[in-house]
Amino acid sequence: MYRYDEFDYQFVRDRTAQFADQARRRLAGELTEDEFRPLRLMNGLYLQLHAYMLRIAIPYGTLSSRQMRQLAMIARRWDKNYGHFTTRQNIQFNWIKLEDTPEILAALADVEMHAIQTSGNCIRNVTTDQWAGAAADEIADPRPVAELIRQWSSLHPEFSYLPRKFKIAVTGAPNDRAAVKVHDIGLRLHKNDKGEAGWEVIVGGGLGRTPLIGVTVREFLPQHELIAYLEAIMRVYNLYGRRDNKYKARIKILVHELGPEKFRAEVEAEYARRPKQETEVEERELARIAAYFAPPQFERLPRWSPRFEEARLANPAFARWVRTNVAAHFADGYAIANISLKPEGGIPGDATSEQMELVADLAERHSFSEIRVSHAQNLVLPHVKRDDLFDLWQALSGAGLAASNLGLAGDIIACPGLDYCTLATARSIPVAQAISRKFADYDRQQDIGPLKINISGCINACGHHHVGHIGILGLDKKGEEYYQITLGGSSATSASIGQIIGPGFAGHDVPDAIEKILDTYLKHRQPGEEFLAAYRRLGAQPFKEALYAAH
Repeated sequence: MYRYDEFDYQFVRDRTAQFADQARRRLAGELTEDEFRPLRLMNGLYLQLHAYMLRIAIPYGTLSSRQMRQLAMIARRWDKNYGHFTTRQNIQFNWIKLEDTPEILAALADVEMHAIQTSGNCIRNVTTDQWAGAAADEIADPRPVAELIRQWSSLHPEFSYLPRKFKIAVTGAPNDRAAVKVHDIGLRLHKNDKGEAGWEVIVGGGLGRTPLIGVTVREFLPQHELIAYLEAIMRVYNLYGRRDNKYKARIKILVHELGPEKFRAEVEAEYARRPKQETEVEERELARIAAYFAPPQFERLPRWSPRFEEARLANPAFARWVRTNVAAHFADGYAIANISLKPEGGIPGDATSEQMELVADLAERHSFSEIRVSHAQNLVLPHVKRDDLFDLWQALSGAGLAASNLGLAGDIIACPGLDYCTLATARSIPVAQAISRKFADYDRQQDIGPLKINISGCINACGHHHVGHIGILGLDKKGEEYYQITLGGSSATSASIGQIIGPGFAGHDVPDAIEKILDTYLKHRQPGEEFLAAYRRLGAQPFKEALYAAH
């Protein structure tokens, strides 16, 4: 994991002290809310429905055991004993008091964490594949590049006041687990005909009010050109991006209005007119950063683990968990263990202080003290011996963390919605809980197969409903909460935006509507055909008929 250098350490400490003074002045009435708002947002502090919400950065979703324990302490001491892991691989605390915030930021600084640039019109937390550095299919670990981008973008004087917020995602694997095509900039590592690794650069993706899939502006960019090329993209955006209308200020609107070819030409022209920079410093810096992400000292283990196989054969519940929650590791004898934060009837992405502390303990014992946060609001222990999986599963089971539903109907992504958020138009959490209970049966989830259900409480799409195989958007309809359903979305390699299937449903009718959709899929699917493939083959009509035939 990356470690702060002297500059990082001092910078975060100074920022904490500056905000402590700003908060003191706000509490004393020396700053109005209008004056204080931009200052608090620069430090990830939002004013929500019931209290302040603090959003803490988890760069590229990587945490140490020590950091996770500190988050647990913060939840216990200053919140209501839980935290909410988000689709941006961050954590949010929903019940923060302003007077406590300086102490919280100081506690974060103690473990090399902060909340800087988790809000505002700047480059936000850089995200990546939650299995980075562990996955069997990976070309290279993308986290060193993500860290390089984080350092380049932090308080960049030219990009601190962009037309709108800006999000970058990076993947080092051929199977996109980072949703790169629905980000402002998405970077996909691949190899050219000569076997050299470089980046496909995708620009102009995004969800919210105007969901769009990004367009490729460079098929193959050599790694040493990356930062200079990103600067060219950001300069074009900063120059032409709209500042008169926040709904049209994202880079996706600029790409759409200019057209992909014109936008690409503008970027290439900006890149070409700049003096050729020395790349030695960047390459040296990347090499320095990469040393922090060197793989752990894995033991030389056989691929076959008799202890693991015996436990799997003897315990059906453990076998179910392995089937859904364990992924292939590049090192023989090791596995990636995914921890679902989606128990039956639970709040997606929430973890208690006790659960966070347990995960920290298990990471120390079984995963070189390393933890990941996924954009699907789950946790990951990336380096677990196969021999240790049964012991790990038993410990998770005792803490309500062993749901065997990763990638299935119970693994629902949901934003906090109207229970917390001032922007929301409907609740997300109760709908997610009801669907979770409806499809709690493991055998039923397995029969349905891979499925992504995403729920947002407003058009801002923090629940990424546009790219759910089944997406649910909560809206206000004359004072009543109604839910619009979209089908066919995906954030994977073959990304697509879901299509509205028809009129919305009252909240209590949504689980039955989802059941009708899935019954239709089961009726019409071909052998081995997953939901998304079946929808793309069948089109919307059979599903519309099932949902609205009686209306």
